[in-house]
Amino acid sequence: MIYEVGDAVDNTSSVAKIPFQKFHLDSRQVAVNDVFILLKSQTPNCQKSRDYLSQAAQNAAFILSEVDPVALFTPANAPPNANIQLENTQPAINKQSSAQQQPAALPCPVLYVPNIRDFLGDLIQAYMQYQQPTTLPTVIAVTGTNGKTTISQLVAQLAQLAGMSSAVMGTAGNGKLGALIQASHTTGDALAVQQFLYQMGEQGADLLALEASSHGLDQQRLQGMPVTVAIYTNLSRDHLDYHADMAEYVAAKAKLFDRAHFPSLTHAVINSDDEYARTMLDTAHASNLIVWTYSLQASQTATFVASSIIPSLQGVEIALHSDFGTINIVSPLLGRFNVANLLAAIATAVALGISLERIAAVVPQLQGAVGRMQRVPSAEGCFIVDYAHTPDALVQVLDSLKTHCRGKLWAVFGCGGDRDAGKRPLMAQAGLSGADQVILTADNPRTEDPNMILQDMQLGMSTEQYQRTHIEPSRQQAIEYAVAHASPDDIVVIAGKGHETYQEIQGVRHDFDDSVIFLQALQQAGRR
Repeated sequence: MIYEVGDAVDNTSSVAKIPFQKFHLDSRQVAVNDVFILLKSQTPNCQKSRDYLSQAAQNAAFILSEVDPVALFTPANAPPNANIQLENTQPAINKQSSAQQQPAALPCPVLYVPNIRDFLGDLIQAYMQYQQPTTLPTVIAVTGTNGKTTISQLVAQLAQLAGMSSAVMGTAGNGKLGALIQASHTTGDALAVQQFLYQMGEQGADLLALEASSHGLDQQRLQGMPVTVAIYTNLSRDHLDYHADMAEYVAAKAKLFDRAHFPSLTHAVINSDDEYARTMLDTAHASNLIVWTYSLQASQTATFVASSIIPSLQGVEIALHSDFGTINIVSPLLGRFNVANLLAAIATAVALGISLERIAAVVPQLQGAVGRMQRVPSAEGCFIVDYAHTPDALVQVLDSLKTHCRGKLWAVFGCGGDRDAGKRPLMAQAGLSGADQVILTADNPRTEDPNMILQDMQLGMSTEQYQRTHIEPSRQQAIEYAVAHASPDDIVVIAGKGHETYQEIQGVRHDFDDSVIFLQALQQAGRR
C-alpha cells in the first residue's frame, strides 16, 4: 500500500504500530523487519530509486520515501528495458492507475514523506533513545572553507585538558580523542551522524566537536544534532561543482547559525575578518544568539583580538585581548592562520565555561591536527605537510610560513580530478604568489589525465612564473625533487592531501601518505 503524509487522513497511523528493528538508508543493508528510508539522490535516477525500493521491500517492515513512489513508476520515468508492466497505448487515466499499482504491489507499506529530511535526525535519535536512553554530549559545530578540522580538534583538546571527555567528527576521523577512525566524508549521512552521536554518549563523551560541511548542511544531514555553539571560519571558492555559485555556497553555510535549523543553539563564534562574515552575523542575530567575534586585526573591536603575534619555528607568542580579560599565550602551532583557529577555539572554550586563565595554562600542550601544518622531522631544513587544497588556503599557508622562512619557500601541490576545473589556474597563481619555487604535481586525478589537469593549472602563467616552476606529474618524484634541491634554510610545503593516505587514480585508491614519502625522501637524501 502507498500512503502520503498530508492527505486528508493522517496515514502515518498506517505504519505507526508496525514493529521494526533498525533504520537504514542503504537498501542492501535492510534485514527482516527493518525500515528503509529512500532519499532523493543529488543526481536523480529513477531506475536506481526503483531498484532500491524493490530490493528493500523484500525484507522491510515498511518504507519511508522522500521520492514519490507513484511518479517513479509512471511511463515517462520507466526506461525501455525496465521490467515494469505498463501499457503505453492505454488511456492516460489508466496509465496513472497502472503506475500506482506497481509500488502498491510491493510486499510492504510505502509511506511517501516528501519533507522527511526536516525531521529525519530527530526521528532516528528518538528511536535510539526509546530503545536505550543515554546522555548525549554537548555538540559544537564548525563551518567554513578552511580551518574546520583544526578548530574542532583544538576545541576538543581544550575541553579535554579542562576535564571534559571529548570526541570529534570530521575529515581527519571520528571518535574520542586519541582513538579516531578514518571517515569517508567530512559530514556523514543523517543516520551515521545520529548513530555516532549516540555512540559517543554511550562512551561517556561530554563534548563532541564536529565539522559541518556545506554539503551536509545543504542536504540536512545534521538535522536533529543538538548544536549549542556554532563557529564560522571563512569562505573562499570551493565546491562550485556542487553549489551553483558563491551565493548558494554562503547560504548553505549560514544555515548553521539559524535556530530554525538548530533550535538548541546558544552561541555563535564568527571570524569578523572574513568578507562573508556579515551573512553569518545577520543570521545569528536574527536567531537571537549570543554572538562573539574574533579577529587578527588589533584595530578591530571584536570580542577576541590577537593584538600581538610573534612567530618562530617553535610556534607563536600571542597577546590576546577579549571582553573577558587579557592573557598572553604561547602556542606550539605554526602559522598566522592557526592563530585565528586558536582564537575561535578559545572563544568556544569560554562559551563552554572554561576560564581564560585555565586556557592559557593548557595552550602549550595543544597539538595541530594531522596533516594541518604538520612538520616532518628532519636534520636540517623545514618540511611541512598541509591539507590546503583551495587557492585561499594555499595563500594563507604560504603567507604564514613566509614569516618563519630565512631562505626560499617551496610549494608542491596539484588539483583534484573530476572537480571544479575553474579552480586550477587559481591554485597555480596562489602558489606562485606566495612561494619562491613551485612544483606542480598530481593530487587525486581520479578519472582524469594528470597531464591535462596540469595543463589547466598553467593557464595564464607568465614567462617569469615558468622560470620558477617545475612540473612533475608523479607526486612522489615531485617530493623527492623538492627534498633534493631545497637548501638548509628553505621551507618546503607539500599541500593538498594532508591527512589522506591514498592517491585516487582511475577509481582505485593507492597507498600514498605525503608525510611518509617525505620521510623516505629525506632518508635517501641523508637529511634525517
